[in-house]
Amino acid sequence: MNNDSYQAMLDAVQAFHDKHRFKENGGEEMTYRLALMAEELGEISACVTKGKPLAELAEECADLLILIMGTAIAKDFDLNDVFWKKMDTLMKRQSRMVDGRIRVSEFRGC
Repeated sequence: MNNDSYQAMLDAVQAFHDKHRFKENGGEEMTYRLALMAEELGEISACVTKGKPLAELAEECADLLILIMGTAIAKDFDLNDVFWKKMDTLMKRQSRMVDGRIRVSEFRGC
């Protein structure tokens, strides 16, 4: 299996869901998943604000990615397709400096 492919990552997350029977045991419920994602964001924040080693930041980012991919599995949408559509949209947007930092947004009504 090619570990560099999105499909390999998705298959691994699906196998994790299947192994622990997430669908049957509440692991695919959205409020629960949202709480887990917020927890992971908190852990990412702690890595950045407390100057933890890069390896810890990378691991927390992987945890969040796994949760996001699992959400796509739970809600049955093609994250790969949506990702590329969103990237196409983002690449067409203009950027703007806001409070000394770059922002890329639709900037509606501004």
